[in-house]
Parts: sequence; C-alpha cells; structure tokens
Amino acid sequence: MARKQIPAPGKLICSIIYSSMDGLVDAVKVLENKFGRVEFETMEIETSEAKQYREEMGENLIRRFISFEKTVNRNSLASLKNICNKIEPNFADQIGDFLFRTVNIDPCILTPDNLVIATHRESNCNVYFNDGVYAEIQLIYSRNTFRRLPWTIPDYCNNEAIDFFERVRKSMLSEEKAIEIL
Repeated sequence: MARKQIPAPGKLICSIIYSSMDGLVDAVKVLENKFGRVEFETMEIETSEAKQYREEMGENLIRRFISFEKTVNRNSLASLKNICNKIEPNFADQIGDFLFRTVNIDPCILTPDNLVIATHRESNCNVYFNDGVYAEIQLIYSRNTFRRLPWTIPDYCNNEAIDFFERVRKSMLSEEKAIEIL
C-alpha cells in the first residue's frame, strides 16, 4: 500500500483578464497585499476567451499572468479562488442589478509537474476540490517543456505563456535546491 505523502508546495500564479489598465494595476496591488510580492509577470496577451466575458467585461480584453515569490500549499486552491472572487467586485461598476467587472482573477498552482487552475465550472476534465471549486490541469510538464491537453485554454499555451511558466518553474526548483543545501 502506498504511503500518504504531503506534496511540496507550488507557486501561486494568477491569470488576470482585464478591460482596464487601472483595474489591473489596482488589483495587482491588492493581490500583493494578500499573497506577497510579484516575482514574474507576462506582457499583455490577447485573450481567446473574450466571447465568454464580453457581456460582463466589455470588448478588447487582455490577459496577463503574474507569479508570486512565496510558495503556497497545494490544498489551498479553493481558498485562493474564493479570495480572488472577493477581490474582483472591488474593481467593478454596478449598473442597476448588473455588476460590470473590469478584472477576472483565476488562481493557479504551478508545480514541477503541472499547472492547475481553480474554477467554479464543472466539466468532464475537472475534479471537484472543495467549497464549490474545481481543479483543472491546464498544462503538464513533459520532455522538458509544458504541454497542452485537449481542453487547455489557448492563452495558456502560447509561446509567451509557456516561457513564463518555465521561468517560474525554474525559479521554484532553484529555491527548493537552495533550501535543501541549508
């Protein structure tokens, strides 16, 4: 029988879709206040999910990925998602009964083996995690790079995103080695 193992922590990455640069800047400040200093971030990535968010967030949506210096326990995925959900309305405009968001924040946990995103959507490739949150593997690390799966969101596997995830992974692995030496 296999022994119970507690996995090593992973790196918190937030995928932020935004319609307003001011909303992005303010949201990142709040995220840094909650999760610590940003370590890496991508440039603007045109998002493939614009249709999904258009009614709620408007046109010309952009995505940016940010990672944080500190690692997080992998079992914190649901609480990270719920924290991000509480942050989003702070950067929204109330129009009647409708909340028009300027940012959408999806937390992910990057490990040496994969990138897992937190979502509230149930689908055949998601596993229920906790507290209304599902876990979905977006990328796996195989043959020295991150690789997409059939359901991977296209924004997560373009060249800039893959380079970003590999840089975060390399940083995380070098930190683990530094800790082992001490």
